[in-house]
Parts: sequence; structure tokens; C-alpha cells
Amino acid sequence: MNNCTSQHFILGNDYLNIYGIDINNHKDRYFTIGENKRQKFAFPLEKREITVIKQVKNVNKEKFVSDQLIEAQISPELTLEMKEELIEILFQYREAFASDNEPLGAIKGHEVDIMLNVERPYPPLLRRPAYPASPRAREALESHINELMKLGVLRKVGHNEEVEVTTPVIITWNNNKSRMVGDFRALNTYTFPDRYPIARINETLTQLSKERFITSMDALKGFHQNFLTPHARKLLRIIAHFEIYEYLRMPFGIKKCTLSLSENDEYHLPT
Repeated sequence: MNNCTSQHFILGNDYLNIYGIDINNHKDRYFTIGENKRQKFAFPLEKREITVIKQVKNVNKEKFVSDQLIEAQISPELTLEMKEELIEILFQYREAFASDNEPLGAIKGHEVDIMLNVERPYPPLLRRPAYPASPRAREALESHINELMKLGVLRKVGHNEEVEVTTPVIITWNNNKSRMVGDFRALNTYTFPDRYPIARINETLTQLSKERFITSMDALKGFHQNFLTPHARKLLRIIAHFEIYEYLRMPFGIKKCTLSLSENDEYHLPT
């Protein structure tokens, strides 16, 4: 037992009795050797705490992989070391991924605004009634609106609020799957367009030609991850057969949605 440098060791009861080792499970754990009970040997608590912290981090990482990367497809051509490095990067930026508590992300600090080329009172074309809808379309419309309200994309407009602009919505079907679309053609007619250069495909391919890894990401409801200014919200009110709702986040179909999304992507994900 002289000059013992091992950090962890396990001794059976026989060896404990032979060498007279007595382990005391006191608040400050220590052990003694032989008959000299006054000389106490402390356990390395500080290193033990570090080990526990590392284990907790590994548990969190495993939970992140099992919960949020369950549908991720990692190339089989990557080595084990490359996969571990990739998972470490994804875990480091795990807040960028959707979860049950935060199903929809948000870009803060770059609220989207809309400027019209007409003054009040707005033309009647901007105050449109709801479109007729079949019972099937009404049921699908109510389902989409309820989902968007739960996500914080829409809010119900009160009956005592002033409403100057309303846009009707329609339900489209593809492979028996419904989609709610706003008919923003009238609003787009009176909207000042944005001027922002969209990246050329050949320039993007040139930048990626020397890269080792290429990552493809699909943002969940990407347009809805952009907030709107209070002024733009009043212009982006949709009308259904039962109520009027106001967009709190940018919808698909307005004139500047594609450019605004590209601008925010370039700012937050620079190449």
C-alpha cells in the first residue's frame, strides 16, 4: 500500500481485514489503515464530482440523440470518429432543433414589416369577405387554425377591434392532405416590393466545391419562424367562415416572404 497512485481500487473483505483498512461513511468520507485510527485518508471528492458531471452530460447527450435525432439520417460513409464529432456539434447547438416544449423556432430582432402604396381609407379590394367552403373544407380549415393558434402563429381578433384589411383563405388538397393558403393577391398588389439579391445556384455550388461536409436542413414551418411588426400584423388578418384571425408570424404567400426568409437565412447562417 506504500506510494499508492491508483485513483480507484476495489478490495474484498478478506484484504480489508488483513491490512486493517476501515472505510468510514461519514459526511466527509475517509479510510484508515492499521491500528493508527488518527491518520485519516480522504477520498478525492473533487475529482469524483467532475466524473459525475461528465456522466450527467453524457446522459443528456444520449437523451438528445434518442429524442431529437431519432429520424436523422447520418451518412454510413462517415467513420465512427466523424459521427461522434457530428453528434457533438449537433448537441452543442441543440437549441436550434424543435422539441415538444418548443415545437416552433423563431428569429428575433428582424421583424418583417409591410408598407403599402395606398393611404387610408384603404380600397374595398383589401377588405374581402370569406370564401364559401364545403363542410369538408370547413373542418380542415378549423383544424389548421387551431393548430396555428397553439403554435402562436395566429391569434383571434376581438369583436371590438378595428379591422381595416381582411384576406380570405382557401383549403387546397394534395394526396388527400389539406393545406391552408391565404389569397394575398389583393394585398400584394398594394405592397411595396423588397429588393434583396438571392444567391445564384452556380455561385453556391462553387463555394461548396471544396467543402468536406454538406448538410441539408429543412426548417419546420420556415416562414412562420419570422416575427411580424405590429403594423404588419394588422395588414395580415385572415377571415374564415366563423372568425377573423391575425398573423403574429410571417405567412406564406405574401409578396416579400421569400426575400425576407432569404435575408434572415443569410444573416443567421452566413456562408
